[in-house]
Amino acid sequence: MTPPTLTGKFAIVTGGSSGIGAACARALASEGAQVVVTYHRGQERAEAVLKELPGTGHLAIALVLDDIDSHEAFAERVGRETGRVDILVNSAGYTQRIAHADLDTMDGKLFNEILLANAGGPFSITRALLPLLQNSGDGLVVNISSVSAFTGSGSNVAYCAAKAALDTLTMSLARAFGPKVRFLSVSPASVDTDFVAGRSREELQKKAAQTPLGRVVTPEDVANAVLACATHLKTATGTRLVIDGGHTL
Repeated sequence: MTPPTLTGKFAIVTGGSSGIGAACARALASEGAQVVVTYHRGQERAEAVLKELPGTGHLAIALVLDDIDSHEAFAERVGRETGRVDILVNSAGYTQRIAHADLDTMDGKLFNEILLANAGGPFSITRALLPLLQNSGDGLVVNISSVSAFTGSGSNVAYCAAKAALDTLTMSLARAFGPKVRFLSVSPASVDTDFVAGRSREELQKKAAQTPLGRVVTPEDVANAVLACATHLKTATGTRLVIDGGHTL
């Protein structure tokens, strides 16, 4: 039997209390990693995820994306409690469904809030944890992005802009901090979670039926792509993995 490939590695998954983040935590732990699951308001959900994870030494720690001043303290705590960070998965984010032409609802304040949650927050967390990732010698940051970054089609215009910024950030940081740390984006189409309020399962199925593979992207699909980044794609950095069932063809 092949031993787990991530034994001895410490991973942080932001937004790990549900959806894509929880699936990533399970996938990484299944390969032997110890996992820090971060949450905003979902402490009970995060602790429930911990109970599902194989192995020991997993932690649940509160982390607020838009409270940038708290990110250094978070990194210091993680350093004290784990001694190392090898993998960071930036999964936490926020959006709401707003028609692209509805610029009355999408005012400047809301635009900046969504940009901060989906691009500024991940940058700040990455920046705070970068010294630990560099000390790993095999550091990896995986940003959960979206096909919205390059199609301009998504839950709202700010979300599309934020994910485009995240993809460009991935490229820039990969260039600046290799070879010690690799940076990758994983870009799904609409995923079968409750991330976008008001989006039904039927709507997802209808969209998926129009793609070449004809099936809805699941959180586990995204998690498997993240796992591949950590275990197999050792020469990939500064690029994105599109896992959309052919949605963008």
